[in-house]
Amino acid sequence: MTDLTIRHMQPDEIALAADWAAAEGWNPGLADAACFAAEDPQGFFIGEIDGQPAAVISCVNYGMRFAFLGFYIVRPDLRGRGYGLKIWNAAIAHACPRVIGLDGVVAQQANYRKSGFELAYANIRYGGVVAAPPAPNADTIALTDVPAALIEADDATVFPAPRPAFLRAWINTPGHVGRAQMRDGRLAGWGVIRPCRSGRKIGPLIADDRAGAETVLSALLASSGGGGIFLDVPDINRDAVALAQSLGLAPVFETARMYTGAISQLRIDRVFGVTTFELG
Repeated sequence: MTDLTIRHMQPDEIALAADWAAAEGWNPGLADAACFAAEDPQGFFIGEIDGQPAAVISCVNYGMRFAFLGFYIVRPDLRGRGYGLKIWNAAIAHACPRVIGLDGVVAQQANYRKSGFELAYANIRYGGVVAAPPAPNADTIALTDVPAALIEADDATVFPAPRPAFLRAWINTPGHVGRAQMRDGRLAGWGVIRPCRSGRKIGPLIADDRAGAETVLSALLASSGGGGIFLDVPDINRDAVALAQSLGLAPVFETARMYTGAISQLRIDRVFGVTTFELG
């Protein structure tokens, strides 16, 4: 077997991982690469053979206790030769001793278990074409008008670790639109919609209840003009599943959310849309 040389990607090389993800049908956002680099620039790896890309992976560290693995792709003509395991081990070493999460393809669950990952629940990608409401809901405001501290505190109820750098990039990137609903001075719901290779994805979509999620979602759709959208939903949140189905969206893809250990207690009942399968 020709030796695989593994190194950290430069920030401008992360776009290659996004291109490969697009070729796999994962439909990344147009500006995902720049946002992903904000949290842990050293968390993206490329494996090369004779100077040519052969495999990619990411394992982004969020603080000292948690990491999230994604972009695990070997070039199709080089699969089955052990290159995937080699770059996988490099990514896992980068995260050690943190608990690691991932959204893996269902067919690979058995392999992930061999590395210590256990299933938490499934995430279902729903997709379809929707009409845009006539105007943003008057009960919402621009997410950029919400103090960052409020967003970070609310995000901590649904994500296992602080991720301020990523949230800043995600919310403020040109082309990304965020809306929020305030109740009695408290952030009760918020979300972001972004352009992707095909259509737009909504994520995150966080709310106290389905009514709040519908309010924020309506505002996001009004801002984008409708069209093709995708919403990634935890299947254990039945209200989120019902919301996706009420829009006429249909399942198009499924992942297994898995972890290598215990994480903080999360309010999955507030997650109506996962931020991203690549970084959680």
